Amino acid sequence: MVSELIYDENWSSVYQEYTSLRGRVAEVGDTVKFLVKYASGRNALELGIGEGRVAAPLSARGVTVEGIDNSDSMLKLLAERNNLLKAWKGDIANFRLQQRYDLVYCVYNTFMLLVTRESQIACLRSAAEALDDDGALVLEVEVPVLGSLVRGPTTTTLLVDHENTILNAYIHDPLHQTLVSTFLWFSGSSVRRFPQRVRYVYHQELDTMAECAGLKLAERWGDWGQGAFTEESKRHISVYRRACPR
Repeated sequence: MVSELIYDENWSSVYQEYTSLRGRVAEVGDTVKFLVKYASGRNALELGIGEGRVAAPLSARGVTVEGIDNSDSMLKLLAERNNLLKAWKGDIANFRLQQRYDLVYCVYNTFMLLVTRESQIACLRSAAEALDDDGALVLEVEVPVLGSLVRGPTTTTLLVDHENTILNAYIHDPLHQTLVSTFLWFSGSSVRRFPQRVRYVYHQELDTMAECAGLKLAERWGDWGQGAFTEESKRHISVYRRACPR
């Protein structure tokens, strides 16, 4: 099976600025503090390593971090940031490695860039195979909030400050649980456009898919600071472990 992960290479030119504006850089400390416990101070594999926003500081905590990404431009940014991190171009839905890891993790909705149920299950199976018997898979996934999307195309405002306005226009395909979105970034006199397609997944469905991959839910949190996951949560941090040892 070929992964249908959709990633616009143009994102690499603005990724660091965008994640900073959206508060993702500020929360890296909490993310790394959470992850380092599951790596047991040994090794970890990041699915969708990008430019190393999480991998680099996790590595600085003594964890040997490796990663997979399908974007040449993002891997180039990673190499410029930290050339000691081992990363390679690959498909996060379908990979087979000889190495086994204490921790496999996938953050910031990267899992949703796999736009079919089949590719998402394949990713979970690949991750399960890469885990040590007592290893953990950690996923950060957004909670779907469809609201007005059921009535047709919708535009939302993601950010407004003195220099930037970022809008997101969505088209919803309920039959395939996909959202085709276009980010419109207004800054000064420039307008930049970034298309993206994702498949949303509710936490109950994610647990069922994980079971198909031989995984079981161990913990679920509402944020990296281990706040409770509630009906008001906008995302969840889910920790899975292998259901049976090899």
